[in-house]
Amino acid sequence: MELRQTNGEMTNEVSENKTSKMKHPPGLYLLFFTEMWERFSYYGMRALLVLYLTTEFVRGGLGVDKASALNMYGTFASLVFLTPIVGGYISDRYIGQRKAITIGGIIIAIGQFVLFSNQSMTALYLGLFLLIIGNGFFKPNISTLVGHLYPEGDKRKDAAFTIFYMGINVGSFISPLICGTLAEKIMVTKQAGEIIHYGFRYGFLVAGIGMVIGQILFNLLSDRYLGDIGKTAVGKAKNIVDKETVNRPLTKQEKNRTIVICILAAFVIIFWTGFEQAGSSLTIYAQDYINRQVGVWEMPVSWFQSLNPLFIILMGIPISKLWIKLANREKGDLSIPTKMAIGLIMLGVGFLLMVGAVMQRGGNVTDTAVKANMLWLVGAYYLNTIAELCLSPVGLSMVSSLAPAKLASFLMGVWLLSSFVGNKIAGCVAAYTETLGHLEIFGGIAVISIVIGLILLTLNKRLVAMMK
Repeated sequence: MELRQTNGEMTNEVSENKTSKMKHPPGLYLLFFTEMWERFSYYGMRALLVLYLTTEFVRGGLGVDKASALNMYGTFASLVFLTPIVGGYISDRYIGQRKAITIGGIIIAIGQFVLFSNQSMTALYLGLFLLIIGNGFFKPNISTLVGHLYPEGDKRKDAAFTIFYMGINVGSFISPLICGTLAEKIMVTKQAGEIIHYGFRYGFLVAGIGMVIGQILFNLLSDRYLGDIGKTAVGKAKNIVDKETVNRPLTKQEKNRTIVICILAAFVIIFWTGFEQAGSSLTIYAQDYINRQVGVWEMPVSWFQSLNPLFIILMGIPISKLWIKLANREKGDLSIPTKMAIGLIMLGVGFLLMVGAVMQRGGNVTDTAVKANMLWLVGAYYLNTIAELCLSPVGLSMVSSLAPAKLASFLMGVWLLSSFVGNKIAGCVAAYTETLGHLEIFGGIAVISIVIGLILLTLNKRLVAMMK
């Protein structure tokens, strides 16, 4: 009898351990909400930036011409992904991830409040500068903390980053709706039915408040749910084992893995070049050439930028479960290069839909009275979202798994460097839509993305061998 009870207890214990191993640690959800509010802040501002730049000064904007505005947007969006290399290095060597996240969050909030404070180019440049610096401290370190929640080789890690990525996109989804509606609908002064002033500044104010909320939650709850994770910089390690980790040269395996991270980062530059058209050429196209009427109601332009995060919220869990299911099969999961190649190809197919939108209008017709059906744009955002889920969270998981401990946040910054280059190229490409035409731009992105994806597939075996 005692033996049967003992076996039963052992069975229950094994079952509980198995269940606990399948669950994610509560710290993941704290990081989820912290990142959610930071992305609320960033995407709320991003949804308004091009519109704010191109709207006349007397109507609440800055009166910048479209080509210059698109270039400025691309420069800002790219620099946001350059500073994480510096921020990652500083946190690795000196201050640790937790302090870096707090410093970055405070600087970002101040930047948003500067944008709110004054309608001028001076306030714009100062505010964007602070956002760029703050993001450098915040972005690489919160992603690194997610990886630190799991032991090496944990099969839950890809799924965890997909869940974390949903946090990014919950914030990205609600921010254009709130900030965009505030600027384009609520904070609008009308006279005789004509809009005479938009409330862009108040959109920036709400974005700053969102950042403050996220930082309060993070600092109140991090000790409880994260323990000592991210408190101490690896470069300030006190015990002998950690000091040896910092001082010893990289092994051949670590060098190979670092090379793979850099190679894949180079490939995804093409992805971000196409994907980041969302805040530039696709926004302008939606404003000028997409039929936004739903009955008697006209959909705000900024709301289209909520489609991508909405689709991620809807598809994130199914794709997360797909990765776990594939990982548990006999063949194992799809390789990381394969997932990223699929992402690039899906992005190309999404832009083929935008080619369809242009063709529906009769090609590069400049008459804004001729509109394309909004379903073309909705479909493009949907396919781009599936592409993103195959590539971006998988890349974050890869870096956290492959990067040597002493270079963890730095290499996360290197991974984000691909977004820096991609965003800068995206701004330059978007600026040429006025001269080359949308058909050539959208078609070119489609073809190049598909070809690069196919090339990555051919390199799959070699890259996988280097990752082992």
